[in-house]
Amino acid sequence: MKTALKYLLILGGIALLSFVFYSKVYIPKTTYITLHPTLGEIEEKVQGIGNINAHHIYNITAQTGGKILKLLTDSGSWVKKGDLLLVMDGVDLHNQVEIAQTNLRKVNEEHRSIEAQRKGLNAQKSLALATYHRYKNLKKQGFVTQAEYDKVTSELSSVESTIQANHAQIASAKEVMVMAQKSVDALLEKMKRLNVYAPVDGYVISREAEVAQTILPSQAILKIVDPKTLWIVTKIDERISEQIKLNQKATIFLRSQPNKKYTGFVKRMDAISDAVTLEREVNIAFDTLPEPFYINEQAEVKIAVKEYTQVVKIPLNVVVQENGKLGVWLVNKNRATFKVIKKIAQDDKDMAVTNIEKEAQIIIPNLSKKLLKEGMKIHL
Repeated sequence: MKTALKYLLILGGIALLSFVFYSKVYIPKTTYITLHPTLGEIEEKVQGIGNINAHHIYNITAQTGGKILKLLTDSGSWVKKGDLLLVMDGVDLHNQVEIAQTNLRKVNEEHRSIEAQRKGLNAQKSLALATYHRYKNLKKQGFVTQAEYDKVTSELSSVESTIQANHAQIASAKEVMVMAQKSVDALLEKMKRLNVYAPVDGYVISREAEVAQTILPSQAILKIVDPKTLWIVTKIDERISEQIKLNQKATIFLRSQPNKKYTGFVKRMDAISDAVTLEREVNIAFDTLPEPFYINEQAEVKIAVKEYTQVVKIPLNVVVQENGKLGVWLVNKNRATFKVIKKIAQDDKDMAVTNIEKEAQIIIPNLSKKLLKEGMKIHL
C-alpha cells in the first residue's frame, strides 16, 4: 500500500511538472506576434559612401610676395565678398609712391611753364609778322633799306624757330608726364595688391600662413569654400550607375551627425569611369547647408532611383534566410510554413514583394523563442 502511494505521488509530481513546463515554458516559447503586409509606396535606392567637398574652393594668395602684416580671419570663420582678409607689408612702397607723385607734380609744373612760354612766343611772332609785312611794303616803296628789311625777316625767322623748339619741348614734356603718371599708377596698383579681399561669401576651411611670415606670390595663405557649391563626392559601381539621373532625390547622413538626415539631389555625374575601380563619380548637392560642415568628412548617400506605388510591403525584420533563400514564416492553420519571397524593391525599413497576399499572417521572428521549423505548432 505504501509503495502504491509512493508511485502515485511520483506520477502526480511528474504531471504537475509537465503542466507547469507546458503552460509556463512551452506555450510562451511557441507564442509569436504576427502582422499583415501593408499596401503603399516604396522607393528603390542606390547607396554610396563619399566625402564632403565643393565645386569651388578658392586658394587665397597674395599678388605680391613679402611679409604678412595682418591676417584678419581664421579657419572656421565666415567671410563676405569684399571683406579684407590680409595686408602685406609694403616696406618702402609708400615712400616710392610719394617720390613718384612729387616727380609727377614737378613734370606738370615744367609742362605748364613751357605752355606759358608758347603763349609769349606766339605774341612775339604776331608782332614780328606784322613788322615784317610793314617793312616789306616800305621796301617796295623805297622807304627802308635792304639791311633793315633783312633784319626784320631774320627776327621773324628766329621767333618761328623758337616756337618750333617750344613745340618739341611741349611734346617731350607730355611724354615725360605720361611716363611719370604711369609710374604713379603702377605703384598705386602695387599698393592695392598689398590688400587681399574675399572673392565670395564663403567659409574659411584652412589658414596656411601666419603674421610676419614671408611668402611667395603664388603661395596659399587661406582656403575659402563657396558653401553654395558644397556637395558629396561619391563613387557608384558601373553596373548600377545607369539607374542614376540628374536631379534625382537623395538622402545624406554625415558621420558627425549619424542621426540627422539631410536631403539633396544628384547635381553632376562624371562622364568617365575609373578604369581601376570600375566606378563613376556622382556629386550629390545639399538642399539645406549642414552646419557645421567639414571638408572631406565621410558621408553616406542614398539616391532614390525608382518609386513604386500601391505595392505590397513587409517590414525587413520579418525577412529571414532559410537554405540560402529569402522568405518569411507564415501561419497556416496554426502551423509555421516558410515561403520564399519575390522582391521588387526595398528601402531602409520595408521590402516590396509580389507573391505575398495582404491577408497573409506573417510571424515576427524572435530569438528568445523556439526556433521556427516547417509545420511547427504556433500559438498566437
